[in-house]
Amino acid sequence: MTEGGPALPPLREVIARHRLRATKALGQNFLLDLNLTARIAAAAAPLAGITVLEIGPGPGGLTRALLAGDARRVVAIERDRRAVAALADLAAAYPGRLRVIEGDALEIDEAELLGGEPAKLVANLPYNIATALLIKWLHRPNLFQSYVLMFQKEVAERLVAAPGTKAYGRLSVVTQWQTEAKRLFDVPARAFTPSPKVTSSVVRLVPRPKPLFAADMRLLERVTAAAFGQRRKMLRQSLKALGPAEVLLRAAGIDGTARGEDLAIADFCALARALAAERDIIAP
Repeated sequence: MTEGGPALPPLREVIARHRLRATKALGQNFLLDLNLTARIAAAAAPLAGITVLEIGPGPGGLTRALLAGDARRVVAIERDRRAVAALADLAAAYPGRLRVIEGDALEIDEAELLGGEPAKLVANLPYNIATALLIKWLHRPNLFQSYVLMFQKEVAERLVAAPGTKAYGRLSVVTQWQTEAKRLFDVPARAFTPSPKVTSSVVRLVPRPKPLFAADMRLLERVTAAAFGQRRKMLRQSLKALGPAEVLLRAAGIDGTARGEDLAIADFCALARALAAERDIIAP
């Protein structure tokens, strides 16, 4: 043992021993800078008494920081069998505090896995499924106390974008409707092995006690998909895919000459409620 925790081999040694060559198909880019992994873990603090769910731990750089940060335990979901084997030494160094599950994060049932324990989600997400994972979690509000997640910078900008900006879109609306979103800091490509072609950003999302405005999540997704699917078109044209656009706009009190990027989250929620009423659906 060393001061502050167990002695562990360098991450590059772990990668070499287990032949952990990152694969594009799995969206892998390993974060080896321990200063950065510690900073990410610190952004999720406090962790004492908390179970942390991590997606795609790879060789375990961020996992080490989470365990050192006093998380009660870390549950890591890893699809790559080589990485599962590479995490065995880390699990042995922290007896009873690291559970590694081989599986696809898109398919797991997080609620069943966590069993109602207080939990936070912290992850350097595989970029090829990052947005799909976020939407999956937004469909299950208050499952986690908070999220600290790494995305491509472009995606992170969308999450926090305000109406009227270039980055504002459907992901901005559904994310900010459910959570308080803050972009914390950027991570340069050189911090990863292999280096991606893009800069990354760490974002913290804290679920709201209840969504900003009443609306059904699935209908809100449909409305935003239609509105932003043809960004240059006026809403009276882009919303036709949903049915009688003029009826929806009139019920929501929105000018049909507006475009999706002009609307606030409240406006999209009003459209979702109008769509629910039009289809005789009672939104929660």
